[in-house]
Amino acid sequence: MCGIVGYVGKRKDVVPVIIEGLRRLEYRGYDSAGIAIGGLSDGLELRRAPGKLRRLEEVIRERPLEGTYGIGHTRWATHGRPTEENAHPHRDCTGRIVVVHNGIVENYLALKHELTAKGHKFVTETDTEIIAHLIEQELHEAKDAGNALALDEAVRRAIRRLAGAFAIGVISADEPDTIVAARNGPPAIVGLGDGENFMASDVPGILHHTRDLYFLEDGDMAVLKPEGVRLMDFAGKPVERKVQRIQWDPIQAEKGGYKHFMLKEIFEQGRSIRETTLSRISLDSAKVFLSEMQITEEEFRSATKINIAACGTSWHAAIAGKFMIERLARVPVEVDYASEYRYRDPIADPHALGLLISQSGETADTLAAQREMMAKGSKTVAICNVVGAALAREAQGTIYTHAGPEIGVASTKAFTAQLVAVFLFALHLAQVRGSVTEDESRHLLEELIALPGKVRDVLRSCDAECERLARVYSSVTDFLFLGRGIHYPMALEGALKLKEISYIHAEGYPAGEMKHGPNALIDEKLPVVVVATKDPKDAGSCLRYEKTLSNIQEVTARSGKVIAVAVHGDEDIAQVADEVIYVPAAPELLLPVLDVLPLQLLAYHIAVRRGCDVDQPRNLAKSVTVE
Repeated sequence: MCGIVGYVGKRKDVVPVIIEGLRRLEYRGYDSAGIAIGGLSDGLELRRAPGKLRRLEEVIRERPLEGTYGIGHTRWATHGRPTEENAHPHRDCTGRIVVVHNGIVENYLALKHELTAKGHKFVTETDTEIIAHLIEQELHEAKDAGNALALDEAVRRAIRRLAGAFAIGVISADEPDTIVAARNGPPAIVGLGDGENFMASDVPGILHHTRDLYFLEDGDMAVLKPEGVRLMDFAGKPVERKVQRIQWDPIQAEKGGYKHFMLKEIFEQGRSIRETTLSRISLDSAKVFLSEMQITEEEFRSATKINIAACGTSWHAAIAGKFMIERLARVPVEVDYASEYRYRDPIADPHALGLLISQSGETADTLAAQREMMAKGSKTVAICNVVGAALAREAQGTIYTHAGPEIGVASTKAFTAQLVAVFLFALHLAQVRGSVTEDESRHLLEELIALPGKVRDVLRSCDAECERLARVYSSVTDFLFLGRGIHYPMALEGALKLKEISYIHAEGYPAGEMKHGPNALIDEKLPVVVVATKDPKDAGSCLRYEKTLSNIQEVTARSGKVIAVAVHGDEDIAQVADEVIYVPAAPELLLPVLDVLPLQLLAYHIAVRRGCDVDQPRNLAKSVTVE
């Protein structure tokens, strides 16, 4: 959740490196910011401020600072209010040790009582301050015993006493030009340079300076100095990690002329879908190729069940995936919220496969679900957008969504790339199990190749229409979204997008459940968005469509206002809906990618008209890396 950036070296001015890096991590969500710098005097200088980064920059302009090493932080409050006092970085009693931290120290109260009894004075409400004092205590006890303790050893001893999840960066005035980083849960990366090195909580924070990264794994520590980086585990033993070279163009993380990152990312979906598809399919053989798999075809053939776990928007992709996998591969699928999975003693075994979906690949609950599946003998496949992320490292197979960096908190292009990745997984599984013919496969792959063009057409044709609808409906207090079958999770996603960024209460519901409660909500003030697309060549799709038309008539009979999403050429829908947004025809299992586009645009334009912070909605973070 929190943003962390660190720099050590003499090739750049450290303050701009850290501030610009934090700005590139603003999408993670935050409510205060701070920086600590050392290297040009005997001590560390701190500047902190509540609110946005511009407040911190104002403080720095009033009281400039410079140095050769430092760490910065944007905080998303967990312990303590978002005040200057509680903003990171945090000092120890001497002021010569400074810590930034992402995560939660679960045993901080017990440690605080212990340290207070030893004379430590605490000045904040945070759990992070405990870490600085623990490191100070380790150095103090070693000195009393006549031993000189290096900073990394003191950090190692301190963090072994922490319960919970953490990614930290530590600097000390007594060990200049050194940053110690450690990870146990939330992500931490180390960037490699020439005579300089970097640390961050996510790739965009340092991508303008280096493309060569170490992704620290749980239990890893790193000691950064200008001349190099040492990696070790929490016991102090050296570890080796592969250097990952990031191919993202840094310009991809800029707005590129769009008013908001979210709008830019909505319009990038044609490209991200194409990139996720390319190199994985062959029309000649009508095959799907998933190369990064340590799961054999025999294991795919013999799987008796697929367990899917995900959170938030990724959970909606998982529900759509259930329809895809069961329809194509004819194997039972169970979908769980990752945050609930391990708390119900789930059934997983060597005959089941686990599928984990996460944009960041670092979502704490999804990682915990993966480990639960693996502990019970299941092999797992990860779908994520970040090469080298924890979810991918621990999985036996990975399908990367090549969506590029997604900065907006509300996921758009990563979601549709996930839908495509799940579809590829489902079709590959079906081919291995022999449940689809070569002709059926080729038809679906031809349609998949045509999908990016259709996406671009929808975005061009629907943007102005959604902006017009936003003018009409931006002042309402509630929305209802309805869908049937594989379109139901798109209704859930549409409702989530609207509530995330516009703060309007919105609810997604299966259209067939209207009589079991939601009908009570309908009146002339309630807009109802109905996903009513169909594949005319699919009998089941047509049957669901007819049922959905009946649901629309239930709404209009009660004076509700209906906004329908339908396929081009559908004249029946215009007779019963107040507004219709049209998308191109596609096979039933690919229609969700087109369904969701106008829902994204509608949410965006409503949020803009309401004056909301579209890219950084209140109380939300991009990557939920702690429970």
